[in-house]
Amino acid sequence: MGIIIKPIVTEKQTAITEKFPNRYGFRVSPDANKLEIKKAVEDMYSVTVVDVNTINYSGKRKSRYTKSGIINGKQAAFKKAIVTLKEGETIDFFSNI
Repeated sequence: MGIIIKPIVTEKQTAITEKFPNRYGFRVSPDANKLEIKKAVEDMYSVTVVDVNTINYSGKRKSRYTKSGIINGKQAAFKKAIVTLKEGETIDFFSNI
């Protein structure tokens, strides 16, 4: 299994990237550490990583009311990494579409 699961392309993360042009967000494997994340991003995108910040999100319980009764479930827990690149370097997620 890879270290990087997918890049985060949401409104909030896009606003962060516009404010700080060298910061990008990735959803990563929960057991990955900062050094592994740094190496994986550098290998995948051919950039120089200066800093890696990680955030662990716990799964949340969800329930909804339907005709047949209450349905209970749980959102998956995940880990997010905010990667800071060297000045002047960028990552283009949409280059191969």
